[in-house]
Amino acid sequence: MSSKSNPNYSAPALEKGLDIIELLSAQETGLTQSEIARGLGRSVGEIFRMLIVLQDRGFVAQDPLSDRYSLTTYIFEIAHRIPVVGRLTAAAGPPMRELSAKINQSAHLSILSGTGVLVIGQTNSPGNNVMAVRLGAQIDLWRASSGRVILAYQPKEEVRRLMKEVPIPKDSSAEQILEELAQIRAGGLEVRDSFVVRGVVNISVPIIDHSGQAVAALTIPHIERYGEPISFETCKSELAATAALLSKTLGGQPPEVS
Repeated sequence: MSSKSNPNYSAPALEKGLDIIELLSAQETGLTQSEIARGLGRSVGEIFRMLIVLQDRGFVAQDPLSDRYSLTTYIFEIAHRIPVVGRLTAAAGPPMRELSAKINQSAHLSILSGTGVLVIGQTNSPGNNVMAVRLGAQIDLWRASSGRVILAYQPKEEVRRLMKEVPIPKDSSAEQILEELAQIRAGGLEVRDSFVVRGVVNISVPIIDHSGQAVAALTIPHIERYGEPISFETCKSELAATAALLSKTLGGQPPEVS
């Protein structure tokens, strides 16, 4: 659960409700009322009214057979009301589907969210073998090409602030990351082996808005198939063209990709 940011201003009922939402967000099959109470270290009586309110407001639903509570899609719907998210996903949907169909690769759209990276859009390749990142996934800032590409087009002050808030991996350093971000900006994209899946190569391009800063990144977790007629360079150029289209939609000037 998230730690309290300011203990001098507390709202216990609100905190209990948010704790329930955070707990359920990590559960695929939901939890019973008693399991939620144990998970939060609270009594069943403490969370009973919270669950009723959350259910009435549409945030959670209870399975009538198992009595398990799970989150609904309402939070997802609320997230997409945020102007930047709604505008990006609406603009990116058709071009991303066209991109995946054209190059037979999956793609995902990500933004910075707090101190991490949030996947807000995702399309699968039409082939039988799919390498995809789950929609709604939250990824470590320094272990995601999407995050690095976005940071490469942010003010240095913002990058240094995040370096203080988000621990840098032990096998890296602030100087190394700053140098890599400069290289990304110089080339207009990042091409590198995946941080988490062996054999996958990330291709990530920024989406620039009217201010000249990156508001998102469009990324292909590229997989190589035997007999694949579509070259890696074609995938890279088509991705860059799609990201450039989205940048222009937001009034931005896309970078030159080398």
